[in-house]
Amino acid sequence: MKKVFIITGEYSGDIHAGKVAEILKSRNPKIELEGIGGENLRKAGVKIFCDHSKMSGFGLNFKMIIDHLSLEKKVADYILNNYKPDLVLLIDYGTFNLRIAKRLNGKGIKVFHYIPPQVWASRKWRIRGIKKYVDKVLCIFPFETEMYKEHGIDVHYCGHPLIKQLPDKADKKTFFDKYGLDIQKPLVSVFPGSRPLELHFLADTFIKAAKKLQTLHPELQFCISHAPNLSDNVFDKYIKNTDFKVIKGENQALLSVSDSLILASGTVALEAALYQVPMIIGYKGPWFIYLVYLLVRCINKVSLPNIITGKNIVPELIQWKFNVDNICYETEKLLYNKKYREEIIQALGEVRTKLSDKFSAEEVAEDIIRTLG
Repeated sequence: MKKVFIITGEYSGDIHAGKVAEILKSRNPKIELEGIGGENLRKAGVKIFCDHSKMSGFGLNFKMIIDHLSLEKKVADYILNNYKPDLVLLIDYGTFNLRIAKRLNGKGIKVFHYIPPQVWASRKWRIRGIKKYVDKVLCIFPFETEMYKEHGIDVHYCGHPLIKQLPDKADKKTFFDKYGLDIQKPLVSVFPGSRPLELHFLADTFIKAAKKLQTLHPELQFCISHAPNLSDNVFDKYIKNTDFKVIKGENQALLSVSDSLILASGTVALEAALYQVPMIIGYKGPWFIYLVYLLVRCINKVSLPNIITGKNIVPELIQWKFNVDNICYETEKLLYNKKYREEIIQALGEVRTKLSDKFSAEEVAEDIIRTLG
């Protein structure tokens, strides 16, 4: 019986892992799967060694760093001494997963990395560790393959998982009726992030901007997205003193029916682009982290729509540009400058054409099956 151990670090990775696991099980019902993840891996029939909630809280907390290092050793020891899989599939979560790969190196276990670290964006030196410790890279952007090939790394472009996994647009009237929204009024939705650290730095400014926009434009209505991986206690700590409607667990539906979006940087921007919904990206963190980022970055764009197209389609309000007035100004342009709005929507359509129509999870599963023989 062939055995695979899967490691995810947060909610989005668990979604992608769940799809891969479902296909692996359908292709070979006898394959044994275990790993670190959440509900999506559980539903796919994977035995959970550790819930990834222990990892997704990682931030600038010294205790959390120690916990991560302890978990890293515990996982590696279990893989090597107890479970002894034929293959380990690392999904995203680069820092932790590359350290696991290093611990497994030379121990006779194949290591694949699906959704590898974005070395093309920052800390390019990490590619040396990938070459040394990872047997195969399963990448999701077409421009990544040439870079890995230049370094002699075995790479397979699988396509981006969102192309097949992103649901169709929700029916606007049904969604608005469900949440008591006015179909006659434009909807601006705020996505303040899926990590406590993001909420800490972003949520207050986002909400102040939304309140100012509603004062200036009473015809607007606002919703705030509650990331499903965040507990109510954590979310409510930062989202308070507001009467805006909060919607939890329907991120993609909310994205698809909105007229404009105010987003934290991340995969949500790519989802919004595939729905062709105009957006602004806002992001801020500790200044010393930002200064380090400036030193290690390889490109001067942060949002995936801009990176994929090579154009400045989406306004990026980063660090010192991240303030209430700038958010309001850019959102007003997206809503009320019709020519500009139409140009943005058309430009966002280019994102899908840049990505292939491959079924990413299926490509990954088939590559694993071929390797396992």
